[in-house]
Amino acid sequence: MKAKTDSRASLEFGLLLYPGVQWAAVHGLTDLFQVANRVAAELGAMQLPVLRVSHWRADDAGVLQVAEDSLPGASHNVRVLIVPPSLESAPPDGLLARHRAQLREWHGQGVVLASVCIGVFFIAASGLLDGRPASSHWNYESVLAQRYPNVRVQANQPLLDEGDIITSAGLMAWTELGLRLVDRYLGGSVSWETARYLSVEPVAAPLPGALFSPRLEHGDEAVLKVQHWLQASSARDVDVAAMAMRAGLEERTFLRRFRAATGLKPTEYCQQVRVGRACRLLEFTRRTVEQIAWGVGYQDAGAFRKVFQRITGMTPSDYRRRFALPGQVMP
Repeated sequence: MKAKTDSRASLEFGLLLYPGVQWAAVHGLTDLFQVANRVAAELGAMQLPVLRVSHWRADDAGVLQVAEDSLPGASHNVRVLIVPPSLESAPPDGLLARHRAQLREWHGQGVVLASVCIGVFFIAASGLLDGRPASSHWNYESVLAQRYPNVRVQANQPLLDEGDIITSAGLMAWTELGLRLVDRYLGGSVSWETARYLSVEPVAAPLPGALFSPRLEHGDEAVLKVQHWLQASSARDVDVAAMAMRAGLEERTFLRRFRAATGLKPTEYCQQVRVGRACRLLEFTRRTVEQIAWGVGYQDAGAFRKVFQRITGMTPSDYRRRFALPGQVMP
């Protein structure tokens, strides 16, 4: 997984194979990404990368090895590793332990981890979801919470995109996850046409700021370490000094490298993370705007409203009226 291919030529999505994996999801996602390639070609979008789909299986030592590859021969540069669902019960601890080190290593190298249904157990077992929200099938909500009490289980959210980790709830949520990834990396037109070809419901186009997709493949390990920290903490109670210390860099050096790697100033990055978190709270809870502002790190609700509207183009109240689940809109 160390060597890299030309990201302009191909973009690699990996699928994790394990005992009990739901093969319908594995093959379905593989087909979905191949359809996206066909759609992009038919649209004449030759500037977009070709989606490369690889299947990975852990050997006896827990090292992930390639089992299938849609573009064999080239060196690997997995951008997203998807843990598919299973029709069986929650994975046993021994199976999860065998994958723990590799998931942590790949995530630390900038690979986005994504799960469907009980695939979330693999990510939770790695410790990468400690203190963070995660979605899973409602039937496994209590089991996940009991096994991993540091994970904030939110089974009411069908798909939870945290930028560097994506979790989804239902057994068939692989269709939405696949289309969401196509939307992120190939754009809304390709995602919509892929859904139309497959005769499935297209994913709703998110407002700017509602789903923050940070750059993670830049290769600057010090900056990536800070990015994972910000995603895990929802960027609350942090400042540049703390970020530079976390990166192990002098502040001026950190500021230069962070912007070069992510395309954003640290303050802008934190605002994106906080607004993304606020969007989910507006959609899925009945907390007031003031409570949400405080919860994502703003002591001044007025300042929060200004940042929110600048990033999304809507006020928090308007966003809630448009996107909140039934029963969550404040009376």
